[in-house]
Amino acid sequence: MVNLAQDLKPISYVKAHTTEIVKYVEDSRTPVVITQNGEAKAVIIDIKSYQKTINAITLAKLLSFGEKDIKNGNLVTHENAKKIFEKTLNRKKMYRIRLSK
Repeated sequence: MVNLAQDLKPISYVKAHTTEIVKYVEDSRTPVVITQNGEAKAVIIDIKSYQKTINAITLAKLLSFGEKDIKNGNLVTHENAKKIFEKTLNRKKMYRIRLSK
């Protein structure tokens, strides 16, 4: 959660204290909002939080694709899904056998 009194920094401060801010963001996992001319312009976040955000967005996209398929009736029964997976796995096994010869 951003603490506006502590985590809102003008760009001039960021330029002068970059190492300190990066360490703060990494240690606290708290984003720092960078301002320019009094307006919020960018956010610095630690890499782990960024990766979690990217993963969450990716998962949300995948779920939305699934929901869209359900609405459009693009469904596969459990039995048909098993058959598709088995065919795919068998193809991969055959490919590996051919490569190893």
